[in-house]
Amino acid sequence: MIEVGETTLVSQITGHESTNLTAERYGIHATDLGIMWDDSAGRTFVVFGDTYGPGWRGDGAGTDDDTDWRCNVLAIVAERDLDHGLKIESVVAQDDGMARQIIDRDAESVEETVIPCAGIEIDGVHYLHYMSVRNWGPQGKWVTNYAGIAFSRDGGRTWDKPWRSRWINRAEHDHPFQMGAFARQGEHLYLLGTPNGRWGDTHLARVSTKDILEPAAYEYWSGETWHPKDPFAAKPVFTGPVAELSVLYSDHFGCWLALHLDESKAAIVLRTAEELTGPWTDGQVVADGERYPGLYGGFLHPESAKGPVLYYAMSRWSPYNVYLMRTTLT
Repeated sequence: MIEVGETTLVSQITGHESTNLTAERYGIHATDLGIMWDDSAGRTFVVFGDTYGPGWRGDGAGTDDDTDWRCNVLAIVAERDLDHGLKIESVVAQDDGMARQIIDRDAESVEETVIPCAGIEIDGVHYLHYMSVRNWGPQGKWVTNYAGIAFSRDGGRTWDKPWRSRWINRAEHDHPFQMGAFARQGEHLYLLGTPNGRWGDTHLARVSTKDILEPAAYEYWSGETWHPKDPFAAKPVFTGPVAELSVLYSDHFGCWLALHLDESKAAIVLRTAEELTGPWTDGQVVADGERYPGLYGGFLHPESAKGPVLYYAMSRWSPYNVYLMRTTLT
């Protein structure tokens, strides 16, 4: 059994006090999330959520001037020496060099923002899972219009979000695949999904890597077998509350690792399993809100697959920025 050891804060990734000086260099004064995946050249792509410039209010998300608000931005990292921090090399930028939004909002629907959930590159194409947030609610609760997958064929500079590549939420707001984490195994891409908000269970779907953009091609794990086309046939592979889920296979330990926020514990927790279908262990706390107030996220860096150390991005609501964390495992 894997046991959680010491957790340390390595460095601040974003904001005025960050090692990357993102406010000055890229107009990223405040942001959250930090979802990470590698490309075929060994670079790490890091996508952030709602991002603010000089108009940031200074505490939590929000600005009095929407002209410097971006729903999402993308950075690229080449350095792998994570014990000295996550060093941003470049961003997908506007003409003035400041980070620009990569996935646009819908002009034709009621939509608060477009939030990334997971990313992966397969055969030179980048795929980004995202949710269309209709409105925010009380703490840990919100409503989505749909979840979707966007793609980029030019190294993340431009993105398309096809209408067909969406899982529409229903009136009950209980669709089990509105937030997601990607995991690849063989010729399948797996999608671990949760409903909108932070209180749902985790469900499992899979698709051929040739059909990632075709929701009709996905199969859903019922607990015993794979069901085609019907996401509501999926049964939980582990129960909630689950939010900001991140999953990868550990070559070092020979099992799957899942990191996520457990809202009931106010903590980021680690689960493990030999198979994606489970059984999964109960969550062990790797970072808690008593030590890091307002924490959320917990997105694994791909380097975590190689050894007995987890590296991950942790967000804090106040200040509204992202930190690189390090947790030893035994």
